[in-house]
Amino acid sequence: MGTASRKLEDMVHELASIEVGLPGGETFESNLCLARLTELGTELWIDTGDLELARSVWKRELTSLTTNNTLANQVVQTGVMDEVIRKTAATLKDVAPGLSDQERVMEVGFVINCRLALRLVKAFHRKVSVELHPTISKNIEKTVYYGRRYYNICPEYFNIKIPLTPEGYLAVRRLGKDNIPINFTLGFSARQNYLAARLSNPDYVNVFLGRLNQVTVDNNFGSGINVGEKVTWATQKMLNEIRDKDPMVTTRLIGASIRNGEQVKALAGLDVLTVPPKAIQEFLDSGNSSLESGVGKEWTPGISSASERFQTLWDVTESFRSFVDILLGRSDIDSLTGADLLRTAEER
Repeated sequence: MGTASRKLEDMVHELASIEVGLPGGETFESNLCLARLTELGTELWIDTGDLELARSVWKRELTSLTTNNTLANQVVQTGVMDEVIRKTAATLKDVAPGLSDQERVMEVGFVINCRLALRLVKAFHRKVSVELHPTISKNIEKTVYYGRRYYNICPEYFNIKIPLTPEGYLAVRRLGKDNIPINFTLGFSARQNYLAARLSNPDYVNVFLGRLNQVTVDNNFGSGINVGEKVTWATQKMLNEIRDKDPMVTTRLIGASIRNGEQVKALAGLDVLTVPPKAIQEFLDSGNSSLESGVGKEWTPGISSASERFQTLWDVTESFRSFVDILLGRSDIDSLTGADLLRTAEER
């Protein structure tokens, strides 16, 4: 890396950083409903970039937060980051006038995401998942590069959120070797997460269950009821089996894209739930503390008879497991590209 690049990195790092102080200060009350969830083994996160929204529902049982580029943009639209954006743009123009428009957007976005996440860290002193820009999701080198940069802003509190793509699998594998905590986001099936756990072993994988239910409805495949829930619990069962068999695999499951309080109840016992403030408030308002774990429960998905391909969302077949075994046995696995990974899968 050249001197100019290092100078730019250092400058952006300074713009992106704020002091978060020490834990202590503000205290939060406990909640019986959330306490019951934690008794069942579920860790609870809040899904928002909005500090005031998070504070309005925060309870002692909540342990982390997640943000993404969409949530960050919603906060930016309020104007709270206007001065930071102006200062960052002016500094970039002065220090690195040769940046392309895309490179400038990347650096401004980096500063915004870090600042928003650090505001949450400062308020709650909890881990925050920070998402990489989507334009680099198909580029292994840039994903690794920005993943390291985000982590270095706040190693104590940042999880790095990387989208699930062929390149993402391989980038996560590399970042994991640097002991960088990864939230491997945008997962939709048990087999996607099976591959992630065995190939890359990220700290967390996701099932976006609310989106699965909605896509089912939007495409007239059925009512969508319990589609995402079935996939989520199938994924949890699969991860439990992997972790029992191989102690080196520590990947945990996040139930994501939760839309309402009823889904929070249905997912009691899952590794982690990340819940928007509106849905967590709905769950709190229910006052339901007599929860039971959903582990082992059968879920009947609301799909039509013409939707037989939905089976691939929750089944991890022996042929797929065999494909992963063969992939892991390759001597060139750490030099594969995303296209190589995709081609290997298609061949199998």
